[in-house]
Amino acid sequence: MMSELQTMQNVLVAREGHLAIVTVNRPSKLNALDDATIAELDAVFAAIDRDDTVGAVILTGAGEKAFVAGADISVLSKQGVLDGKDNSLRGQAMMLRIENSKKPVIAAINGFALGGGLELALACDVRFAAKTAKLGLPEVSLGIIPGYGGTQRLPRLCGTGVALQLILTGDPVTADEALRVGLVNGVFEPTELLAGCKAVALRMISRGPQALALAKQMVRRGAHLSMHDGLQLEADSFGIISSTAEFKEGMAAFLEKRKPTWLRT
Repeated sequence: MMSELQTMQNVLVAREGHLAIVTVNRPSKLNALDDATIAELDAVFAAIDRDDTVGAVILTGAGEKAFVAGADISVLSKQGVLDGKDNSLRGQAMMLRIENSKKPVIAAINGFALGGGLELALACDVRFAAKTAKLGLPEVSLGIIPGYGGTQRLPRLCGTGVALQLILTGDPVTADEALRVGLVNGVFEPTELLAGCKAVALRMISRGPQALALAKQMVRRGAHLSMHDGLQLEADSFGIISSTAEFKEGMAAFLEKRKPTWLRT
């Protein structure tokens, strides 16, 4: 995977065993999302999904100030109807790439996560924030609306009332408030954020990779189905996973009181 990503300018990828750490690297712009950065993130997560040696991903921002402070306003200010829609669709496609990844993706929100930055975090599976982080969707204060999935993912995560308050005021919230409303899963001191995220990622990596991918898919797909259809989908998938070598290894390891050996090359 690393060789095909060597030309990246705005996104860095590091490996620690089966863990991939993806960093948006535009600190002078507070890691704002421009077209090039969106394209690079899309390429990175496509490569990660193809790499069976990656068990989980941490997504964060370079520097101490920002996770991703939003979209690049200097670019957005020039858009019209057609390129505005195209811009939204490009951002949405990249977010869907992350959301639909077979690998667990953890957002390490190390600073400002505003606008497109919060939308990026919302596309991840789990979110942890530094105590100093600020999170929000301030688009209405600029006369626009969230365009990278914020109006859809935030109410699904936190409920309609919380989502509408954040979106219609445009006001940011602290990390502690984000935890209270369910926007993040936990809060760390800034110096402990990455280590805390790594600990969670390593626990995920210790689990069956096919089971992780299928469980994630069930939650994502089931959110848009009726309970009846979701349970049927779960039952079908439970049958599928029961036919795999991973299932046999997991069962055998439990009965033999040993750690399982998963098929990661």
